[in-house]
Order: sequence, then structure tokens, then C-alpha cells
Amino acid sequence: MKTTRILHWVFTGLLSALLLMSVTMYLVNHSEIVVVYTMLGFPTWIIYPLAVLKVLAVIMFLTKFSSWLTEWAYAGLFFNLLLAMGAHLAIQDGEQIGGIIGLVLMIGSYATWKIGWKH
Repeated sequence: MKTTRILHWVFTGLLSALLLMSVTMYLVNHSEIVVVYTMLGFPTWIIYPLAVLKVLAVIMFLTKFSSWLTEWAYAGLFFNLLLAMGAHLAIQDGEQIGGIIGLVLMIGSYATWKIGWKH
């Protein structure tokens, strides 16, 4: 059980760092992100709402304030990462690795949370 919790915090810490780096890019390099979102075919107005939602997801992953909201944060992030990976694969720009890494970390975080915590 202790090993599972340690693994959970490793996965969750790395996932949180990845998400916060993404949010930082959204805010610091907004004009470059707009170009990427346009190439991917996504609306650019969604950049700031995604940044807010990613920060809220990190808060839920780290605090486990509510099991129900944490489940929704994992679900939302799963679809976000899956769509990001798919969009990069569709335009064949070779940038899908971030989505793949994010999915691996998210699945690891979620699985170890479900195994390591009694609900």
C-alpha cells in the first residue's frame, strides 16, 4: 500500500508539473500558442479556459478535496490529452509526444489513486 501511494504521488507530481508548464506556455507565449491552435484546427478562444481548467485539475489532483470532482478532473484531462494527441497525429507535426506522456502520467496517477485510497 505504501509503494502504491508513493507511485501515486510521483505520477501526480509529474502530471501536475506537465499541466502547469502547459498553462505557463498558454500565458507567456500566447501568440505562439494561438498559431499552434490555429494549425490544429481548434478555436483560439479556448486557450484561457483550458488554462483555468488545468489549474483547477491540478488543485483537485493534489488536494483530493472531493472524490467526485477529482473523477471529473481526470475524465476531462483524459479527453483533453487524447484530443491533443489525435490532433497532432492528424496534422503529422510530430508533436504528439506531450499528449502521450500526459496520458501515461494521468493513467498512472488515476490507477494508483483508485488502488491506494479507500473510497
